Amino acid sequence: MKISGMISAVCVCTLLTGCSFGSSIDTLMAPPKLSVQQEQIYSALTDAAGGSISLKYPKSGSYLSAFIVDDIDGDGGTEAVVFYEKTGLAVEENTLRINILDQFDGKWRSVCDTPAEGSEIEKVMISRLGSNNRINLLIGSSLINRSEKNVSVYNYDGGTIEQTFSSQYSFFDITDLDSDGESEFLLLAGQASGSPAVAEAYKLDEDGIYHKYSLELSGSFSEYEKITYGSLSGGRKGLYIDAQSGSGLIQTDVLFMNENGLGKVFDTPEKSLATVRPQGCSLLDIDSDGTPEIPVQTVAPGYSEVSEGEQMKLTSWLTVCEDDSLERKYTSYYSVNDGYIFVFPNRWYNRVTVRRDSVNDELVFCEFSGNKVGRELFRICCARDTASLQDRLSNGYMLLRTKGELTYLGFIPTNKGNDGLDLSAGDAAVGFRYRD
Repeated sequence: MKISGMISAVCVCTLLTGCSFGSSIDTLMAPPKLSVQQEQIYSALTDAAGGSISLKYPKSGSYLSAFIVDDIDGDGGTEAVVFYEKTGLAVEENTLRINILDQFDGKWRSVCDTPAEGSEIEKVMISRLGSNNRINLLIGSSLINRSEKNVSVYNYDGGTIEQTFSSQYSFFDITDLDSDGESEFLLLAGQASGSPAVAEAYKLDEDGIYHKYSLELSGSFSEYEKITYGSLSGGRKGLYIDAQSGSGLIQTDVLFMNENGLGKVFDTPEKSLATVRPQGCSLLDIDSDGTPEIPVQTVAPGYSEVSEGEQMKLTSWLTVCEDDSLERKYTSYYSVNDGYIFVFPNRWYNRVTVRRDSVNDELVFCEFSGNKVGRELFRICCARDTASLQDRLSNGYMLLRTKGELTYLGFIPTNKGNDGLDLSAGDAAVGFRYRD
């Protein structure tokens, strides 16, 4: 069928059915259709709370549904946790609610209902903590503008729900940070109202008492860019934190936990300052070994004497060594705007520089020796249309990566040298990484 015929058929169907184009869009934007079990739970919820409600969905984490069906009291059966907003409440009451439903004779029934903090659900986790056997329901919430976040820990038992913990947070997680076989509740808070940025770990003992371990972070961190885990020497588990400081730059702190509590790899603020770099250059496990590397910008060879605005930068990927010092592991060119990284072969270190070819909109890697730029070794470019792509392919460029409408290409000159810097097609393919 021709395109025009298809369009005509769609228009005729629209007129015959009386549907408007706007209503079709509304249908597409409707909330996800509920499963049979969710319909049953929703019906039991409206029987208890009334029909003037709207479901609220967590914005991140493993639980992304307004309905969470899990064993939250450890009795071997499943309960349902539903987040919803209720209209018509008194002004002093919070409209965001948590409802717990249980099954009786195969039918769902609401057993308790409680207000939640804030107006939006950010993240939900369900876990045991420390040496205590109870199951904890952790709910992160926020105000509608998401400027303030609060995490609460609830315990459901015997048909009642009890809040056992509440605190403001920027990030929280459940992890076994000290590798003792028991999970800790980990919380990060940014600098606010004169209070420093801190990390807090909580252990829950057999009597249900939280034991707090706190550590001030190395910078005036206001927002957290990326948080991940990786191994450290001595079998330690490291918490790698990328955070924005007051200047808008990114800085890394690396924490661990042992029998003495929380500790820092960078035991002085000055050591952490060695990781400062522009936004966008966040932690990345660039070699997929399970531990992230820290990207720090350095001035490319040959640019130290020019103004900062004219300088080209390379990226050194730093790793934490056995003695907790930082050491360069790889060197690369990192294009934050175009989303790619080209990792240098080791033989290129301090022997290759980079320049821009503005005429052809390409990045050029060149030999650098005796404070002089030598022959070209490799070119990278991004084709944004079919004509540009076909032109470069016909001139010997190799395909590196396709991402949507963008195609990344490389070119290896035919002139060879005897200095060991020549790049093979395999080297180019291995070195090129796209940051998703």
